[in-house]
Amino acid sequence: MIVDQQEQAQVLIDTFELLGNWEERYRFLIDLGRDMPPMLDEDKVDENKVEGCLSSVWVVAASRVEDGQQLVDFTADSDSAIVRGLISMLRKVYSGQPPHAIVHFDINALFTKLDLAQHLSMGRRNGLGEMVRRIKVLAASLADS
Repeated sequence: MIVDQQEQAQVLIDTFELLGNWEERYRFLIDLGRDMPPMLDEDKVDENKVEGCLSSVWVVAASRVEDGQQLVDFTADSDSAIVRGLISMLRKVYSGQPPHAIVHFDINALFTKLDLAQHLSMGRRNGLGEMVRRIKVLAASLADS
């Protein structure tokens, strides 16, 4: 079943609003990361590493077909609890989507609604941007295959 990206984004927005303060939001992100499915150790190689992140972050993509439509699923991991939570958040809106929906989804609008720019260090914001870039590149490359 394809999960609606906007619905997933709205769930994140609503949750952030319910939590109120950023200490609770950071805890939520860490919990999201803990709940993320594990990544295979053999996938934690340099070719799957996201460049430009202060933490080590790996992202892999796999394509599947459901009801005649190509969908892309992502597996990821990081050595940082907060970054693991951020990548888990990205998986919620990107994983299980058609490649074109991944490439064209306005993730910056979601980041603005979550007020991430004000509460992440410059290094984390840059790393988050690199994670998004990698996810979009992977989705585009799977669409071409």
